[in-house]
Amino acid sequence: MAGNTFGEAFRITTFGESHGTAIGVIIDGCPAGLELDLNFVQSELDRRKPGQSKITTQRKESDTAQILSGIFEGKSTGTPITFLIPNEDQRSKDYDHNVGPFRPSHADYTYQTKYGIRDHRGGGRSSARETAARVAAGAIAKLLLKQVAGIEISAYVSAVGAMKVEKPYSELNLAEAENNILRCADPEKAQEMIAYIDSVRKAGDTVGGVVTCIAQQVPVGLGEPVFDKLHADLGKAMLSINAVHGFEYGSGFEGATMLGSSHNDLFETDFSTRTNNSGGIQGGISNGQDIYFRVAFKPVATIMQGQETVDKDGNKVELHGKGRHDPCVVPRAVPIVEAMTALVLADHYLRNKNAKI
Repeated sequence: MAGNTFGEAFRITTFGESHGTAIGVIIDGCPAGLELDLNFVQSELDRRKPGQSKITTQRKESDTAQILSGIFEGKSTGTPITFLIPNEDQRSKDYDHNVGPFRPSHADYTYQTKYGIRDHRGGGRSSARETAARVAAGAIAKLLLKQVAGIEISAYVSAVGAMKVEKPYSELNLAEAENNILRCADPEKAQEMIAYIDSVRKAGDTVGGVVTCIAQQVPVGLGEPVFDKLHADLGKAMLSINAVHGFEYGSGFEGATMLGSSHNDLFETDFSTRTNNSGGIQGGISNGQDIYFRVAFKPVATIMQGQETVDKDGNKVELHGKGRHDPCVVPRAVPIVEAMTALVLADHYLRNKNAKI
């Protein structure tokens, strides 16, 4: 299986399966001398781990990261950094009913057809559990970006189903997102959304949502046209996350309804812009304004209701969801979106500057 490595100058390779011994990540290209706060790395993993609240999966994993290489006396050595995250709470028997049937909207059929074999225990490599490795690597990227450029990355839940946060991010206190179990920066809207997710969970169903992400203090010049434009790499990063079905930056699809005279971001004498419909990126290169974008997540495919499907021989069967699953993925997706953003920006920062600490 190819496609397990992401990035060029700052590269990560993740490994492991949902119900295997462990998952992990190898980070290659991190400059030597970076001060690494491992407590921060663990705190980022804690934001993503399962079992956080009534609106997340009840699988219990501490997601404690073990450092195998690349760090000495609290600093990066310039050699590959390796994190190992043991799986502690597998219940593989919950997936015995998946040996034959193909679960609707999962990777079962495509993996079986492409590779001739699949791990039916939670999806194996296709499980969202793999994203814990990305979050560990993203934490290192965040520390790098903070130390060398002062870049800050924040994300929050901005929609659940048809319910949306109407205020733009500039009118919200983004720190509020960590004060509720949904990670929504609008406290009042958060309570409505939480109640809705809980009702969906009790009905044995799932619902999708949107995560908005903002990167601030990004210097001018990140991005490598023509094919490695900054927004193109951000789009690829987001679309590689499990359950993501859409990505838009700046004005996004709404920009298609506007006239050029109202969409253009006019310059001020200090080279800032009056508006930011470009989302901080012009010509595929960061322009110094806030980079902001939205990521749409589909409803979790496993539902606690009977569904008609087929088995590997093409016979029709009825499948009933079992196990522990999120009724809505977006609360735990927030740190994943931030991590992938950090990985893209760290990669482009090093590509642009050949930076040394």
